[in-house]
Amino acid sequence: MFPYIAGRLFESIIVLLVLSFAVYGLIGLMPGDPIDLMIQGDPKLTPADAKRLKALHGLDQPILDRYLAWLGNAMQGDFGYSRNHSKPAIDVIAGGIGNTVLLLGISLILSLAIAVPVGVYAALRPYSKTDYIVNLACFAGISMPPFWLALLLIILFAVVLKWLPAGGMETVGDGSFLDRLHHLVLPVITLTIASVGDFTRFIRASMLQTLRYDFIRTARAKGLSMTRVVTGHALRNALLPLVTIVGLSFGRLFSGALITETMFAWHGMGKMIYDAILGNDYNLALIGLLFATGLTLIGNFLADAGYVWLDPRVSLAGREQQQ
Repeated sequence: MFPYIAGRLFESIIVLLVLSFAVYGLIGLMPGDPIDLMIQGDPKLTPADAKRLKALHGLDQPILDRYLAWLGNAMQGDFGYSRNHSKPAIDVIAGGIGNTVLLLGISLILSLAIAVPVGVYAALRPYSKTDYIVNLACFAGISMPPFWLALLLIILFAVVLKWLPAGGMETVGDGSFLDRLHHLVLPVITLTIASVGDFTRFIRASMLQTLRYDFIRTARAKGLSMTRVVTGHALRNALLPLVTIVGLSFGRLFSGALITETMFAWHGMGKMIYDAILGNDYNLALIGLLFATGLTLIGNFLADAGYVWLDPRVSLAGREQQQ
């Protein structure tokens, strides 16, 4: 197992290095660097001052030299300074990670808690009215853009009914646990609706295929009840494809959280990256995008571990030999 984990870790480091160079190059090619923005904000700065400041911050160097300098500092724990927040970028990221993990974690748990029983129920009644209703609801959830869904929820629950706040993380002067939970409801509903349709359709399709296997027929022939066949035999095998989808959804949920956090002014990683790109905050945007990539890589590894847990026939040693 250790060689497999070491190999996956090495592959992840290579992916992060390649992506960091690509993202750094793309951000570096964006028009207008921080010094240019300083010149626009202070007309007293002369071209000589601008040249001196760019040389001081290394902005007059080729993009490869600038990247290697950033990489060397990053390997020592220095990820640069956030221009928008006037503090080290790593400190800003640390504040947003917890908010995003809270939002994504709750929405993912709710999505699976809804998708698994609904998908199994629909698979046990294929092509019935219930199955058609479930499929229609899934298509509706998948087809709705998150920003449009967020607007509808804000209009309904914040403007018309006035039950929930339209945005933010807490009420000024309050900040209690119940108050933050109150502000969390609409973002969680948005992300849950956006992802539950996919999960439901996958578990339904996987369950339909599993119910056709010979070992299911054998279990039914032995007189086992349908409930025991589903919970003890079919469900565990049907969850295997869903494990892959959930592992890959980490990065997709993060991109969805970018839109959702922006719509609801939730100060997580998504909104932080959005503000950093708009404000030409290179260091903060780069670390945020690398974090999203790392989240996807972690999800893939957890998916492999989930295979081992669900199916005794699968082992990490076996996957290592296949690679």
